[in-house]
Amino acid sequence: MITTEDFKNCENFFLMAGPCVIEGEEIALQIAEKIREITQRLAIPCIFKGSYRKANRSRLDSFTGIGDEKALKILRKVSETFHIPTVTDIHETAEAALAAGYVDVLQIPAFLCRQTDLLVAAARTGKIVNIKKGQFLSPEAMQFAARKVVDAGNPNVMLTERGTTFGYTDLVVDFRAIPLMRQLGYPVVMDITHSLQQPNQASGVAGGLPGLIETIAKAAIATGADGLFIETHPNPAQALSDGANMLPLDLLEGLLTKLLRIRKAIQIVNH
Repeated sequence: MITTEDFKNCENFFLMAGPCVIEGEEIALQIAEKIREITQRLAIPCIFKGSYRKANRSRLDSFTGIGDEKALKILRKVSETFHIPTVTDIHETAEAALAAGYVDVLQIPAFLCRQTDLLVAAARTGKIVNIKKGQFLSPEAMQFAARKVVDAGNPNVMLTERGTTFGYTDLVVDFRAIPLMRQLGYPVVMDITHSLQQPNQASGVAGGLPGLIETIAKAAIATGADGLFIETHPNPAQALSDGANMLPLDLLEGLLTKLLRIRKAIQIVNH
């Protein structure tokens, strides 16, 4: 079983990447193979990301998944095929034990980061718990969410920054959050693509600013992020969820190569 110790003090940052939602076995394996190939070549530890079900869609007719067990089995196949850990979101307490049977990291969505029962249920699985910072919370307030997991007997906590609500339909990133949350003693991840989301559009479908992915990613590395979270897809325009803010898969290697140069420059400056 992996722990947060596997991702602390990496020479390079680690990467959580994959599609927004598991759309099917073939495309999940295609994306995972490409991510694994790139990160192995660049010596970047990686975790494959895919939601087995989307429970927070704006509209009832939005795509939510292909079926819980089917999607979870695909996540397990990704892990077994490419020997990489996997992460998925959970939304209710009963989902914690279910998902923990298939994946290595349980992710708490930002809107749910204060839900005590959910955090405790995730903690009791013994899996790494990645808590996304609520769009409505200060970075310092995340100490209480993390403490719930630790006090439930699980020290394996990660914290993820994903932007702060700015008006009704936009988010901004306060990069002070990265060093402030790192001071709490947990690995800190920057969710690049969701921080560029433009939620609550009149159409009921979130917009996004994918042209700024590189900008946010560079700033995150420069301010000390331990890991990056990037949703990626071979053709974001055809993705069944969150395509408006995803990174085209063929751009991933070029972006990571640039970020490694920044990481090395920061290490030289700091030493």
